[in-house]
Amino acid sequence: MFGGPVTAPASSPHLRRSGSRAVVSDLDVELGNAVENSYSHPLELNGLKSANIPLVTAAILPSPTLLWRLKVLLFLLWGFICCKTGWQSVMRMSVGLRDLFLYEAFLYYNPLLLVTTMVWLWGINLWVFSRANINYAKIFDLDQNHLTHREIWKCATWMTIIVPSSMTAYLYLYSNGEVSLAASQPVLLYFAVIMLFTFPFDIFYFSSRYYLLRTLWRIVLPLQTVTFSDFFLADILTSMAKVFSDLERSVCRMVHRQVATIAWFEADSVCGSHSIAIPLVLVLPYLFRFFQCLQQYYKDSRERATLLNAFKYSTAVPVIFLSALKYHVSHESWTNFYHPLWLLASVLNSLYSFYWDVARDWDFSVPRIFKFNRSHLYVHLLQGRTWVYFWVIGSNLILRCTWTYKLSAHLRNNYLTVFTIAALEIFRRFQWIFFRIENEWNKINSRPTTQLSMNDPSYDEVKLLPSAVVHNV
Repeated sequence: MFGGPVTAPASSPHLRRSGSRAVVSDLDVELGNAVENSYSHPLELNGLKSANIPLVTAAILPSPTLLWRLKVLLFLLWGFICCKTGWQSVMRMSVGLRDLFLYEAFLYYNPLLLVTTMVWLWGINLWVFSRANINYAKIFDLDQNHLTHREIWKCATWMTIIVPSSMTAYLYLYSNGEVSLAASQPVLLYFAVIMLFTFPFDIFYFSSRYYLLRTLWRIVLPLQTVTFSDFFLADILTSMAKVFSDLERSVCRMVHRQVATIAWFEADSVCGSHSIAIPLVLVLPYLFRFFQCLQQYYKDSRERATLLNAFKYSTAVPVIFLSALKYHVSHESWTNFYHPLWLLASVLNSLYSFYWDVARDWDFSVPRIFKFNRSHLYVHLLQGRTWVYFWVIGSNLILRCTWTYKLSAHLRNNYLTVFTIAALEIFRRFQWIFFRIENEWNKINSRPTTQLSMNDPSYDEVKLLPSAVVHNV
């Protein structure tokens, strides 16, 4: 009744011989006195006594299912309040000011919203890897204390709460005339994110934060042997070029105190849409990956495939800079010369990247695509649905082409369209991760760990560097 055994003395009048009628007249009284005198009792197991367990607390502890439902209810209530408050704040503004204000608010918060989406999807990736028995910890050279998909989702949940809450506060304060308080919201949020990542004390997954920052540093300065984690994260960063571009625009306006103003509206201003900093930031992830390939070629593999891979990333450079030239050349020059060049560069970049995804990163050769003559680790999860592979290949081609839209500064006037395309690119990368990791896991299992085949065309991207220090991620 109370969660534990009740012992009666040998001389108790309530003990009866087998077959006799039990006497329970005074038992309830004795049990009641026992509870009044002590709220806990010792448990003895295998001769070892454990700590006293509070009986009343154990009796009233809610079930995990009830707690989960309560959290979901509170989350939905919070979402409703944010949506209602934000909508009412926007509708309170004049029609002429509304679009400009939404564009500015979107600029500050859409990078962090996209990062939050990527974290959620990464958690799904890890969950599927665990279901498919893919040892991603071995692939990334992690110890057994790395973050699981549950911990990743916990971080994503907090990000989902904090970022929209700050955005709602920004909308509400600005619409009510509290301009200075509204301007402080994105500044405080960005400052909190920086402090969270660089906090030097052993809290909030310190080893994982260190691993991430260390990998980012190795990407920015590829002076050492490139590991799988290095180029894998660098590939993900190329899908988030728009995030870095908007972060640069946001920080620029914060530094020049243009938050919650329209001082940035002039396109030729220091933080305007014609700034040369936009293409420079957009191209950085591709340059990082380009120099990683050169580093692999000259110091490690000497394989021709690394140069071909470097060429793939270099094709994004003319797409970005030819698009930016629209604001710095005459209309005739753009229409007759630069625009056709931009179209040609866009087609080359999209098709070459698509080919590399399918043939090299995923190892989907023609027989494998149409006959599926190799075993897949995801087969038992997909339950023989081979259409999934056709969907992944087809959607990858389409999204590779639309991704060019985001890289082009002269097509970025409609911020909602650009945000949608950036989100779709993150979804494409989410799909890419499944088959890229599966391909890497198959290669690890099909060759000796002490020797890698130099004849493999993907050797430049599968060589793993044994790390002297193992970190969490």
